[in-house]
Amino acid sequence: MRVRPTLRGIAVGAVGLVLVLVAVAIGSPGLLRLGLLGVVAVVGAHVYAGLTDPTRGPHSLGVERVVRPNPVSVGQRATVRVAVRAHGLNERIRLAGLKLGEQAAVELSGGRPLRARVERSIDTISVLYPIYASRRGRWELGPLNVRHADPLGLASVGSALGTVAQVTVWPAVTDLALPSDALVGEPDRVALGARSPSTDDAALRDYRVGDDLRRVHWRSTARRGALMVRSDERAGMRPASVLLDLPPHEDDAEWTVALGASIALALLGAGHPVRLTGGRVEDGRIDPEARSRHLRETSSTARAELLDLTVDLVPGRTPAHTEEDLLAAARTIGHAGSGTELVFAVVGPLTGAGRAALAPLAAAGDAWALVRTGPEGSPAARDAESSVLALRRAGWRVVTATPGEPHADVWARLLGATR
Repeated sequence: MRVRPTLRGIAVGAVGLVLVLVAVAIGSPGLLRLGLLGVVAVVGAHVYAGLTDPTRGPHSLGVERVVRPNPVSVGQRATVRVAVRAHGLNERIRLAGLKLGEQAAVELSGGRPLRARVERSIDTISVLYPIYASRRGRWELGPLNVRHADPLGLASVGSALGTVAQVTVWPAVTDLALPSDALVGEPDRVALGARSPSTDDAALRDYRVGDDLRRVHWRSTARRGALMVRSDERAGMRPASVLLDLPPHEDDAEWTVALGASIALALLGAGHPVRLTGGRVEDGRIDPEARSRHLRETSSTARAELLDLTVDLVPGRTPAHTEEDLLAAARTIGHAGSGTELVFAVVGPLTGAGRAALAPLAAAGDAWALVRTGPEGSPAARDAESSVLALRRAGWRVVTATPGEPHADVWARLLGATR
């Protein structure tokens, strides 16, 4: 809470002090009383403003903040509604004349003042304004900055009201087409099977929030003591892993994350169990086990879960950290691989250790790699070409791409790549 005099209060107080000094000098009781009246008015205004602070005491005003949609993707807009409510006479007095100012992360406001529509009633102030998601991450809204003045406008109090809300921003993904025969060759079809459901594929799995309760297998639930649901997986739909190697440059890293998420969603939509690995999460927001398990289309929340895995991904602080993240992701895929896994990697020019770690993944299953490159003739371009040759020798299907290229163009080129 910060109580400060207004310009009017400063003027009244200064005039009052001058009158007091003049009255003392000339011995005028009337002028002295007039000066003291001004000083007392300013002091009383400060006391009143402090006592009517909207955040003071057990009957402070209530704040509700709703963001729709939340999460939101990069490049999209969301609408924020903030309601400040009073539930009694004292709160209504505090609500009257209240001036509000919302705080928002620059990633949501674009660095510009928020333009809001304000609606007032006897017990509620509603503020409605749009935000624009410009960067992937978790960004804060609030608390409210509120100012309240005394009836004479001699002093005002400023304070923070309410709590902070968090807006989750997903990467801007592209809907990528995945033809039904794009990931298998003609000789593989007999071994892999068709995409049609089969009664032999029926399996049980743990219940997830959002699952249809009609699919609960009550006999197994009673036996195990935990909700189990029937999961009819599509025959022949092999698990897939999407491996991301994040570069230190922010724009290139965002392009990589968005492309990797787009590929993962395309695979998920086609029926493949998918996991997203690579990069690092600095503050431990994501459970490591959540990053190592495959998400399935049978869960109604699978798409949101997959996108949530991308929100907190950051590149390594040094080249050594970046390589460490790449090697850890390769070990995760190689350790749990069953020999039929589909692997998609979006990587930069690889070191010797990186090439050695990725090479065996093609032997265990089918593997596609997209290697980021630089301007023609640059060191980055030469290193990328060396990485392409090494991966192709190991059995990968590989193409190069320049960060910033449309995802759909890169994806089409990748699906058409040969070993």
